[in-house]
Amino acid sequence: MIDVLLYALLAGLGVAMVTGPLGAFIVWRRMAYFGDTLAHSSLLGVALALLMSINPTLSVIIVCLVLALILVVLQQQQNLASDTLLGILSHTSLAIGLVAISLMPSVKVDLLGLLFGDLLTVTAQDLLIIYSIGSASILLMIFLWRPLLSITIHEELARVEGIPVTAVRSAFMLIIALEIAIAMKVVGILLITSLLVIPAATARRFARTPEQMALLASLMGCMAVICGLSSSWFLDTPAGPSIVLCAGGVFLLSLIKKQ
Repeated sequence: MIDVLLYALLAGLGVAMVTGPLGAFIVWRRMAYFGDTLAHSSLLGVALALLMSINPTLSVIIVCLVLALILVVLQQQQNLASDTLLGILSHTSLAIGLVAISLMPSVKVDLLGLLFGDLLTVTAQDLLIIYSIGSASILLMIFLWRPLLSITIHEELARVEGIPVTAVRSAFMLIIALEIAIAMKVVGILLITSLLVIPAATARRFARTPEQMALLASLMGCMAVICGLSSSWFLDTPAGPSIVLCAGGVFLLSLIKKQ
């Protein structure tokens, strides 16, 4: 039992440390709905992995990247508003994943675990994947930090200054896809975006610089993981939703504090 809790804690902290800086840019760029769409599409990735007997993490990353590229192309058409387009793709991809899984009765799938997380089933192999992908994501974020800031502040000015806007934006989408792939087991498909957005939104109320906000968001996420796991252990509640509730509680406290 001690090993189970330790693995769960390490997995949650590994995800929270990456969602901090990533969530900061998602909040600044108002991309919460975009992250939600990619998260919902990850269920389609799981269904394809089961159908083709391939690694689920790899399948989820590929599906998220393909959907991200589709979104970029469709948004440039300007025939539909972005929020309408995201809403259509988000729920359509989730529905396709659910239907595909239901059509595979011979495959045993923990659907609730996929949707809401199953942190207590994390293994040593899962930890290796989480920290390997998490480390790569953090290194990529450090490398892209200044270009991403420039694009976030003023995209056209960044383009004039010679920053490869399309390449940087695509790399940022890659990091989101990577993080969604490793966060599924921690908080689940339906709650991934909340772990990206809520700690960053809380940190925004206290930070004075972008770097402070990224670090504070990681700290808030780690606090939510520790609090959520403790609540799950003592109150016998689901780990993923408990983590999100703790993150939401900290955000509400920040509203009171800043009044």
